[in-house]
Order: sequence, then C-alpha cells, then structure tokens
Amino acid sequence: MEFRYEDERIYQTDGEGRLLAEVTFPQLTPGEYCIDHTFVDPALRGQGMADKLVRAAVDEIGRRGGRVRATCSYAAAWLARHGEKDTGP
Repeated sequence: MEFRYEDERIYQTDGEGRLLAEVTFPQLTPGEYCIDHTFVDPALRGQGMADKLVRAAVDEIGRRGGRVRATCSYAAAWLARHGEKDTGP
C-alpha cells in the first residue's frame, strides 16, 4: 500500500476505505508546519508505520521549504531522535 497525500495530511486506507494510518501537519504560518497528530491502526502497530508517516511528513514539509515543529508526542520524539530541528511550542 502507498500513502495518499493531501495538503496537510498523509494517510493510508485499506481496500474498503477504512483509515489505517495518518499524520497531519497544518501550516501555522507561512513556511511553518506543525505535526500535531499521528495515528496507526492497532493491526499495523509494531511495523514501523508511525516512523514512515512522520518521515513522509518531514520530507514533504522539507520539499515545500518549510520548517517543522511538533505537538504530537511521537513526532516530537522522532524529531529529537533524528536530529531534525523542532521549533515547537
């Protein structure tokens, strides 16, 4: 399965359209995005899905030339582990 991309959201659904994984990153100010939510369905947990979601969001924000911050606890820890700059709260 591949991720689907929207302006402030990356997600994955199953064949029936049920949400399996999601990360949201609203734009707070021009060029500043905040990863505020990460969700992984229990059936996919333990498979690195949250890591892939946050990485995809950080890559997408970087592609846009934006800065990343996080209020989602998973994303904030991910940013710290990967040496990404978090200009967060």
